Order: sequence, then structure tokens, then C-alpha cells
Amino acid sequence: MAFEWSCGTDMFANSRSVRSRQTGPHADLAEVVRRHLRHPFQKPLLDYNRAAAEAALAAWRAWNPAAPLMLDSGCGVGWSSVQLARQWPHAFVLGVDQSAHRLGRDKAALGEMPANMALIRADLVDFWRLLAAAGVKLARHYLLYPNPWPKIGHLRRRWHGHPVFPALLALGGVLECRSNWDIYVQELAWALELATGRPAGVQRWEPQGRYLTPFERKYRESGQTLWRLEFDLGATE
Repeated sequence: MAFEWSCGTDMFANSRSVRSRQTGPHADLAEVVRRHLRHPFQKPLLDYNRAAAEAALAAWRAWNPAAPLMLDSGCGVGWSSVQLARQWPHAFVLGVDQSAHRLGRDKAALGEMPANMALIRADLVDFWRLLAAAGVKLARHYLLYPNPWPKIGHLRRRWHGHPVFPALLALGGVLECRSNWDIYVQELAWALELATGRPAGVQRWEPQGRYLTPFERKYRESGQTLWRLEFDLGATE
């Protein structure tokens, strides 16, 4: 089931492509990824993220602890989380975003919220580490149009260049990333290959009218090319 947005097409077809002086995968990517894989991330965990992780796991276990767990990281207003929960009715979907404002927006347009999901406010840097420390293994993990941080000096802010990257790997599951910046997805593929020794492919993505997020619709209707990576982390330890 895909949502129908009430805004006209012109409201969406006004997005500029990502602009960056970077013309290919970052020259420092391999060094940065290998460093993060060697050295555990030691940033202290915040109490509100601990509480959020506990609430998220409690919601999953209350619904069905045997259900496959899916994570929609950076879910924004949660529209993608609702669609995923409807698409995968036997799984439990956690939509996580750090913005209470985004999580509280546009809920009337979503209709009845599926029972097999929860929306959680948390910082993913802590949330991923907390789930990994709890031994959680995901069935699927979605990174839908993450902030590309396009400046050359922003590499370590992108998820594959961030010190939290090993926690993302530890969560396992089928990782799916979509972006309107090909370099972001190419870098993620390269980082996954460095970490696992297995090839990761990047493909053009055409939603064909079934948009999973408002950004996906906005980028596509603005004439931008979309990119998709799907990689099975299930064998990664």
C-alpha cells in the first residue's frame, strides 16, 4: 500500500540535486573505515537513549518477541515505517528518528497505525550501539535518504564514515539504503566490502509511483536519479 499525498506535484518537483565538490568516493574512506573497525567507539551513552532502546525492545516483545525485527533508521515523520509495517505484517518495525517534531507531524494522513510497529525518538549513534550490545539481530534495516553530508570534510558524518559504523554491521539483517546522491551509496558499498570481504552492488532505483518516503517522491518528481543498495549482513559477526 502506498500513501497518496494531498499536495500537488508542483509542491514536490522543486528539489535540487546534491551539490558537492566531491566527484567520487572519498580518498580517505578506506583508512577511516579500517580505523573504526579496529577501535571501538567509546562515546558515553545518554540516559534518554537507554530509555528509548528499552522502550523499543519492550514494544517488540509485547507484540511478539518471535517476530522478525525491522529498523527504519532516520524515519522522519514515520510514513516509511507505517508502509513497511503494512508490507511486512508478520514483522515488527521500529521507526527511529532524533526529532520529536518530525515524529509528531502528519499523523492524520497515515490513517490507523499498524499494531506491529512503534515510533521511537532516539539518537541513532546510541540506539544502534545499545541494540547491538543487547544482542539484537535485525531481519531488515532501512537507511532511506540519509543526510548525505556532501562537503568533502563531512566524510566522518556519513554513516559509513562514522565511528558507529561497526554497530550498524553488528545489527545484521538485510541492509537497504536509498539516496539521491550516487557517491553516498557507492561509498557505503565500498565500506561494506572492506568490512565483510563480500561485494556490494549499487543500482538505479525507480519507485514507479510507489514512494516509500516524501523525500523519495520529491527527489524523483524533481527529475533526480535515485540509487539503491541492498546487502545481506546476516553472516557478519
